[in-house]
Amino acid sequence: MPDRKPKVVVFSHLPFEDMGSLEPELLRRGFKIETVDVATARFPVPGAEECDLLVIMGGPIGVYDSGDYPFLTGEIEAIRRRLAARRPTLGICLGAQLLAAALGARVYPGDNGSEIGWFPILPADPEPTPEWLAPLFAEDLRMFHWHGDTFDLPAGAQHLAWTALYENQAFAIENYALALQFHPEVTEWGLERWYVGHACELRQKRISVEQLRSDTHTYGPAIEEAAGRFWKLWLNYIL
Repeated sequence: MPDRKPKVVVFSHLPFEDMGSLEPELLRRGFKIETVDVATARFPVPGAEECDLLVIMGGPIGVYDSGDYPFLTGEIEAIRRRLAARRPTLGICLGAQLLAAALGARVYPGDNGSEIGWFPILPADPEPTPEWLAPLFAEDLRMFHWHGDTFDLPAGAQHLAWTALYENQAFAIENYALALQFHPEVTEWGLERWYVGHACELRQKRISVEQLRSDTHTYGPAIEEAAGRFWKLWLNYIL
């Protein structure tokens, strides 16, 4: 019989906030990718607990918005069961906040306002930086951020990164779960869809699309190269 093809399930909150630079690396490794529109999904989602990797992407809502978006309750429970089974799991931005909530940590609007744009991340101290994460701390590298919420560090989590605005930017749970508040997956081309999809927020907060695009042109190529190395190292480590 042929070898089973590995499978990744992606919990998607917005079609344009996709896996970006992570997807080519997964395809190179022979993964079958199944994307779930969680807003219209019925939980439990078949295969989400048993797949080889679960990826939870970003979105503009809050973990605490389940009154308006009831699917969040089912999504958090699915993540909780996945983590209890110690299965490989990645959360990015809202996905990181959902991981924190599933682990019992508080998620809430940040006191320092929105963090939108290109800012460096700093390694947690005194925690040693894992070898697989080191590419994201390269000198002069800036990471893309787009969030207003933050979270407390879950019990038992390894704190990995912080920024000048928010202390908890990344954490790991042993060797099976990783939460990233920032966006190493973005590409210069892919962000053009973000500028359209989040146009109302950008106008409300008086953030210049022209400046974001200019900064992305400056910093985007370096993060795409660094993220490519990071994804390879992390997938080797976690799978």
